[in-house]
Amino acid sequence: MDAIRLWSENTCDAEGRMPSLTPFLIDDAEIHGAILVIPGGGYGCVCEQTEGTPIAGMFNRLGFHAFVLDYRVAPHRYPAPQQDGFRAMKLIRGNAARFRVDPECVAACGFSAGGHLAASLGVLEKEVDASAGDGFDSLPATPDYLILGYPVISLEARGHADSGRNLLGDRYDAEFRRLSLQYRVTRHTPPAFLWHTIRDQIVPYRNSVLFAEAMAEKGRPCELHLFPCGDHGMLLGLGTKDVSAWPRLAVNFIAAQRAARAAETGGRAETYRRLYTNAEQARRERKLFRSGKTK
Repeated sequence: MDAIRLWSENTCDAEGRMPSLTPFLIDDAEIHGAILVIPGGGYGCVCEQTEGTPIAGMFNRLGFHAFVLDYRVAPHRYPAPQQDGFRAMKLIRGNAARFRVDPECVAACGFSAGGHLAASLGVLEKEVDASAGDGFDSLPATPDYLILGYPVISLEARGHADSGRNLLGDRYDAEFRRLSLQYRVTRHTPPAFLWHTIRDQIVPYRNSVLFAEAMAEKGRPCELHLFPCGDHGMLLGLGTKDVSAWPRLAVNFIAAQRAARAAETGGRAETYRRLYTNAEQARRERKLFRSGKTK
């Protein structure tokens, strides 16, 4: 399917391209969850060839429609990329019937600086105006879930200041802390899945730890995976025994969060919580091995 322009007016990036959303839809008649894929590039470019189409293809294999975001970068400054991200979320939900998307299962998946943009969608909706003067304006723009791969979270020196300078320009010194997103997590931030490699030589793994710690402090669901090996930009981790597991782990995380919500709304919250207790697991373990089964 062809790319969809985010804005009707002549809004272009530095190379004259229009911010856009490219759908990658599963070819069936079923309703699926959706993933907004946000490539990285340090807010200086958009790495669609490596962190866009291939990622979308993997999520298709795992049962999700995918949409790749081409967003504005430097010399455009904040909030232009965030406006593009929020607008994309509104368009996905507003076209849910057309795309066969479950509007209550739309995740944002970002990599590197695209991870900062994805995380922004989880914490900055009240701050960023992504209105376009059409019927999509009233739709919610916050993702239901966040999937953050080796994300830039902090724009401080310990995070990734270069992304911050591209995003903020001459406002960097005044605003880098405000847009270091570990400080912006609230009790309403969407459940988040994060992964990083400890040997990342460009965006330190501490970025993911900071966000996970902030989520824990606010009592928000969060899953964090730190893999021992791998450069910055491990993409799908193809051929590895560990990093390549992250897409399936992310999908399992979403499934678990949906199960928890269904239990809550269905009056089975206590039963579901009991599943995560030592006592219940010990009971199931005894039953499993008494039966002679190991799976």
